[in-house]
Amino acid sequence: QVQLVESGGGYVQAGGSLRLSCVASGRTFGSYTMGWFRQAPGKEREFVAVIAWSYVTTYYADSVKGRFTISRDNAKNTVYLQMNSLKPEDTAVYYCAGKREYLRISDHREYAYWGQGTQVTVSS
Repeated sequence: QVQLVESGGGYVQAGGSLRLSCVASGRTFGSYTMGWFRQAPGKEREFVAVIAWSYVTTYYADSVKGRFTISRDNAKNTVYLQMNSLKPEDTAVYYCAGKREYLRISDHREYAYWGQGTQVTVSS
């Protein structure tokens, strides 16, 4: 069992930056694929980024590529999402999620573990 707790959300002006953190409980965190998703009001949950257990393999949604960076520190049981050049359309609740295998990584239905979410609001 893995429990996830996000932090780092907030209010920022367009062009600004935020760093989200997700701390996981459980001794097997290092073997999990970890993803970030987001959900804006009235919209479906959307894939943002994912990182494999190996640190090396990452994948991003086209909408955030070049602006967001996902990373992890297995010694701290933590995954991060550095968000730069934020836009108003990035406004959403951001969720951290975990799954065992690096398969179907952009499908939120494939993730077994979820955090409670953290709000990111970007003003124009």
